[in-house]
Amino acid sequence: MKTDLADTFRPIAEPQILDSVYSEDQYHRLIGVVRDHGPWPMILAHHFKTPEEVIATSSGEIPEDGTLTWEPFLNPVFRGYLARGGVCLYPEIEDCYTNPSFLDKARAYYGAKYAQPESMLFNISGPCGGGGSPHVDGTRFRGLNLDSAPVWLLNIMAKSGLFKRWQAKKAQVIAWYYRGKVGGSFTYWPDGPRNAPKQLKAPMWGKGVVVENEMMYHTAEANGPSALRRPQELAYESRIGAGADGWQITTQDRVIQQIPDEEIRFLVHWGAQLFMDYDELKVSMDHSDDLTVERAIGMLIADLRSRGETFEEPSDPLNDRAFVRLLIRVYDLGKPVIFPPEPIEELAA
Repeated sequence: MKTDLADTFRPIAEPQILDSVYSEDQYHRLIGVVRDHGPWPMILAHHFKTPEEVIATSSGEIPEDGTLTWEPFLNPVFRGYLARGGVCLYPEIEDCYTNPSFLDKARAYYGAKYAQPESMLFNISGPCGGGGSPHVDGTRFRGLNLDSAPVWLLNIMAKSGLFKRWQAKKAQVIAWYYRGKVGGSFTYWPDGPRNAPKQLKAPMWGKGVVVENEMMYHTAEANGPSALRRPQELAYESRIGAGADGWQITTQDRVIQQIPDEEIRFLVHWGAQLFMDYDELKVSMDHSDDLTVERAIGMLIADLRSRGETFEEPSDPLNDRAFVRLLIRVYDLGKPVIFPPEPIEELAA
C-alpha cells in the first residue's frame, strides 16, 4: 500500500526549465531585501518544534532506540518569507510577486483557468550538505494551510491519501542564484520516489523551473567545499545575515562562519494556487467544503483504528510526540531509492 501511495507522488507535468527568471534589477532588489532585513533563522526553526516533526514532513524512520535530537537535522540553510497569505511583505519587490508572466506560466503548466498568487519565500545558504531528506513541500487543503496548521500535519495528510478531495492544486516558479564550483544542483524525482531522479545542474544563475513541488520529491544537492558545510557551534537557533564582507552565520550573537558572496546559494520560491474552473474557485472562496484541524485529526485517527493500530487517543495531538511518531510509522512513504552521486570537488592545482 505504501508503494502504491508513493507512486502517486508525481507532478502534474515534468518541471519546465526557465532561464533569466528575474531581471538583474529584480534580482538585486530581492537580495537587497534579504541583506537589509536579516538575520534570518534556519528552516528548522521556521517550521518545527521537535525532531519528530521534521521526519513527518520529509522522510525517514525513528531510530530503533527511540532517541531523537536536533543534531542529525542541522544544516545551515536559512529561510524568510517575502509574501504570505496573498500579501507582499516588501513593497520594493511587489512586481516580483504580482507577476503576470508567472501567473500565465502556472495556468499553462496546470491547464487551469484561474491562478492566485499565494506565497513567496527564499532559502539562502553558504556551503552545506544536501538539503535534508528528499521531501514534498507542504501543500494546503481547503480550510487548512501553513497559517492554520503545522507543515508536518499537512504533509502527513498528503502522504496518507485520505484528503485528495480537499487538496489544493498548486504550482511554483523557483529560481536559483549560485555560482559556486561544487554542487548546488536541484535534484528531483518526477517519475516518483521509486524511480531515478533528474537534476537541474549548477551553476544556475537565474535558472529556474515551473513545477508542482507538493507532489514531487526533491532536494538540494550538497554545495561548496565539504570542509565548510557544517560550521562548528551550528545550532537550532543559528541565523544568517549580511556581514561586512559577504555573509555571516551567528549563534547567540557569536559569529561562527564568514561566507563570501561567491559561495552563497540563493533560492526564490513563488507559489500560486490553481482552480480548474469557476465552480472549483467558488467552493474555495465560499468555504462550503472546508477542513478543520480537528476533522483532519479525527479522520487520521479513524484510519489508524481501521488499520488495527492500538494507541491512546491524544488530548493534544499537535504536540504529542508519541502520536506524531505513530503517524510517521504508518504513513511515511520512505526515502527515494536512487540518488545521484555526490558532487566532486575540484582537486587543488
